Amino acid sequence: MRFRYTFLLPCAWLAVNAGEAIGQDRRLPVIDMHLHAMAASSQGPPPQTICAPFSEFPVWDPASSYLETFARIGESRGCEHPVQSEPTDDALMRATFERLERHNIIGVASGPLEIVERWKSANPDRIIPALLFSLSDSSPSPEMVLEWADDERIAVFGEVTIQYQGIEPNDDRFEPYLEMAERADLPIGIHIGMGPPGAPYIAFPSYRGRMHSPLSLEDPLMKHPRLRIYVQHAGWPMLDDTLALLYAHPRVYVGLGAISFGLPRVEFHRYLRTLVQAGFGNRVMFGSDQMVWPGVIDVALESIDSAEFLSAEQKRDILYNNAARFLRFSEARIAAHHALH
Repeated sequence: MRFRYTFLLPCAWLAVNAGEAIGQDRRLPVIDMHLHAMAASSQGPPPQTICAPFSEFPVWDPASSYLETFARIGESRGCEHPVQSEPTDDALMRATFERLERHNIIGVASGPLEIVERWKSANPDRIIPALLFSLSDSSPSPEMVLEWADDERIAVFGEVTIQYQGIEPNDDRFEPYLEMAERADLPIGIHIGMGPPGAPYIAFPSYRGRMHSPLSLEDPLMKHPRLRIYVQHAGWPMLDDTLALLYAHPRVYVGLGAISFGLPRVEFHRYLRTLVQAGFGNRVMFGSDQMVWPGVIDVALESIDSAEFLSAEQKRDILYNNAARFLRFSEARIAAHHALH
């Protein structure tokens, strides 16, 4: 999820099972498939606040500006646990790294390439570089993205945020990038699902709710049979469409992303429980969607730890094993992750 305006962020610190408390020493590694390396000002002048989670979403009377309603979310009863952003680029990087170390996380971090490379240089064991991408006249060409992948400047193509532009993955304009990714065996993480509430009235007039459906991936998947792709935000709230896609296309994975901290906890657990009970727990991957609010990493992890319907094995699959399989990590790399402290 990518916001460019205030997305009032709160942090739900709920009670955690004693054996798996995220504040305790966690020896086993976690892969965060949806981390961002961004400027502290990327979501608006800091500090910005976000709800983590929302308890209810805003209601708007169109007699006034939605931006005014949106700006007051953090003061409403729907925002019981606000999380505030960091004031500077350095503070944001340090606060994110502190949580990566505390929770033993290896993060797939996307953002402007120069910031991603700075983070990677500062913490090479915990940052997997990725490319934040949207389609515009200034977008890098498929050939440029391929060159960055060949030079190992990026390992994942995503977050792909074309949904905000009203562009679906089966659009002809995106086809050259799909072809490149298949040819290069470059995994893609694509935003399909949750954005800021009321997104079309904030800064994204081409954003449409119907584009939450991941079934728009079907034609690209059939055209590119070797493409590796995961659906960020798990296509929420289009649960039936997500289940249909996973059933018909066994190579597709989903990442949890913003739904793990932004949705009311009961709704997030309902959605996750159904994905797992339907038989797809082996293709669900953890993601925090941390942008400028490192505190959401804690909330996202807690949302998995507190899911009493998940077994310990299922939690390990979601937190590490599924992502390691999707990214095709070697046994040596997996061993190195387990040796991190």
